[in-house]
Amino acid sequence: MNVNEPDLALSTRRTALIAACGAACCVVAPGQQALGPPPHQKGPKVFLDYDQIELDAAYDQTVYEPDIDQLSAKLKSDSDTVRAKLGDPKRVAYGTTEIEKLDIYRTSRPNAPIFIFIHGGRWRVATAHDYGFPAETFVRAGAHCVVPDFNWVQDVNGDLRVLASQVQRAIAWVYHNAPTFGGNPGRIYLGGHSSGGHLAGVALTSGWKDFGLPSDLIKGAVLLSGMYDLKPVRLSDRSSYVKIDDAAEQALSPQRHIGQLDTPLVIGYGTRETPEFQRQSREFAAAVKAAGKPVELIVGENYVHMEMVESLGNPYGLAGSAALKLMKLL
Repeated sequence: MNVNEPDLALSTRRTALIAACGAACCVVAPGQQALGPPPHQKGPKVFLDYDQIELDAAYDQTVYEPDIDQLSAKLKSDSDTVRAKLGDPKRVAYGTTEIEKLDIYRTSRPNAPIFIFIHGGRWRVATAHDYGFPAETFVRAGAHCVVPDFNWVQDVNGDLRVLASQVQRAIAWVYHNAPTFGGNPGRIYLGGHSSGGHLAGVALTSGWKDFGLPSDLIKGAVLLSGMYDLKPVRLSDRSSYVKIDDAAEQALSPQRHIGQLDTPLVIGYGTRETPEFQRQSREFAAAVKAAGKPVELIVGENYVHMEMVESLGNPYGLAGSAALKLMKLL
């Protein structure tokens, strides 16, 4: 279901606490698997109303989506199916290291718009090859689909700034080289899911001055199930493999740099995701709206985390139709 929430500004600390408590204290029918943090004695508050166990669970999708590995494997298979239909993508380098390459799924339309997709995977797993499945949605609609690879965070000493820089450089490469594969540099759109939604959000709020590119380089973006403020992430168990100091927290929290945003947004989440992935999406959308910038919030009723990105691979799906509408292809 595609929902435009009428008053995003009402997404407050109070509603966040209610959501967190509701998710942590759910009642499970006999025979069903309990979701959320394990039963435990409430500890000291770490963030909002979460204790450490609850906060760790709120940034671990497997706690709320036990079959996430099975669905991830399905999307890999779907990517193989799409390549069998479309052919293998053009693989080109946007940087000097081995990982700094991107996959280009080309449409036959000349001077076509471009959708760049930044994949998720907790910043530590998955590749562009695993995320070819959205390409068919865009190629059939007359757009190129580009999926970059970038380092896993554990391979760069936990430094997310490396990944953020790679994503920006990949986008800049697409802008400069779009005509070489039949793309229109004036119609570039961006998408991201989960940790990829975070990295896409960083790219959108970091500015393009250092690249000598226009501030409105990205004409629209679809951010699914992302993280937009790193403070709670830093306090969670993700800090065991991601090194977030004060400077990184500030620089890589898109919600703190909305003034740099020059792109219409579609922000989405599923109602069966972790409470924090829901809250982060609602509050980022509310902040963008409060700043007077264009934003649409879409809510996947009863969608889990991976179902949100799966819907990008369907032109009639929640995210797929929203992206095509944003690109004026629907």
